[in-house]
Amino acid sequence: MKSGGRQDRLRLEGVRKAFRGATGEVEVLRGVDLSLGAGEFGVITGPSGSGKTTLLMVAGLLQPADGGRLWFDGREVSGLDEGGGAEIRKHGVGMVFQKFCLMPHRSALDNVRFRFRYLAHGGREALRLSEAALERVGLADKAAQAARLLSAGEMQRVAIARALALPPKLLLADEPTGNLDPDSAARVMALFRELNGAGMSILLVTHNAEWAAPGTARWTMRAGCLSRA
Repeated sequence: MKSGGRQDRLRLEGVRKAFRGATGEVEVLRGVDLSLGAGEFGVITGPSGSGKTTLLMVAGLLQPADGGRLWFDGREVSGLDEGGGAEIRKHGVGMVFQKFCLMPHRSALDNVRFRFRYLAHGGREALRLSEAALERVGLADKAAQAARLLSAGEMQRVAIARALALPPKLLLADEPTGNLDPDSAARVMALFRELNGAGMSILLVTHNAEWAAPGTARWTMRAGCLSRA
């Protein structure tokens, strides 16, 4: 789908999402509209509990929306089942989760290689790409280390390496610098800017307003509502 003559990488229109709690239904996304162009860097800021993570989960087709419409690369993906969503993620979307989602007893390298589990990449090629991704985030020397023995910041960098081992068209990142020291955080953001400069679309969720500096598109989320910053 195109907006004003440009190609959208990701587009959401009127997206709604609710969860059932102890006191009834809680509306987390309230008619969210968002358009991120191919090669664009988007930054979403907002307080905890405002719906930012849920928005990324819906945009990454990891949770179904309760209403509204979604497009990826001009293709409507609103009604895809779990298998269809997995196909989109497999070839086009990388995710960096706030809680890492690593296999604790497997090595850093094995965690990165997990990115290739359903892809037609030979073992040697998957190994080469995984090693290169770890080197890119400064963890080549930790490749054989079990994930559970890494620091929180190192775990986050492994999660980033996993998402980037096979560069996606769209990277969705949920607080990717939240557990990093200032130097590591700056390194990760420099890497994101480099990837964006090479044409990757990035949608970053953060509490840190200073990371919005490289953003070509900025939004603020409050109580499930998204607005341009």
